[in-house]
Amino acid sequence: MRVLVVHAHPVETSYNRSLYHAACEALAAGGHEVDALNLHEENFEAAMSREERINYHDVPGNITDSLRPYVERLLAAEGIVFVHPVWNFGYPAILKGYFDRVFIPGVSFEMSDGPDSGKLVPKLRKIRRVVFVATYGGTRFRTMIMGDPPRLLASRWAWGTFRGAPRPRYLALYDMNNRGPDELRAFQDKVRAEMARF
Repeated sequence: MRVLVVHAHPVETSYNRSLYHAACEALAAGGHEVDALNLHEENFEAAMSREERINYHDVPGNITDSLRPYVERLLAAEGIVFVHPVWNFGYPAILKGYFDRVFIPGVSFEMSDGPDSGKLVPKLRKIRRVVFVATYGGTRFRTMIMGDPPRLLASRWAWGTFRGAPRPRYLALYDMNNRGPDELRAFQDKVRAEMARF
């Protein structure tokens, strides 16, 4: 299976980066073709431009030259893994920008015509498996009080977006900064095991 692994942490020595490497290595060891997309190393521009917003619904003209490689990689994927931290109870800006700029009309969805005019129809039916790997500075309790938006989006937005796949798996390590070495290794092993089952 061709698996796109999307990473969104700027620090190469971070624990989150080690999870990204663990996911890529385990997938490759399982015989998958891994497309490793480190958004920071590729200098992905998170902010949608004025031109992109104006042309948002202009399919296929909404795919600019700068977006085309990312769209092609997404459309080639049969599985997708997102490895990211959770900051201020949300996605890092660069990952949110990736969703905003790449998951656009004609790529991840289309607007239906006829009696159901305006209804969103998912298009990424080639993707058969979706996994999120997230690290949190906050505790599970504190995050639950805030509604845990990243988990909620993974279970609802992502499930609707990748309609051809089972409900996404969400692996989360809460209170990361207070975890000991054994707990950090255990979560990394959990990620590897999940990738081995991909």
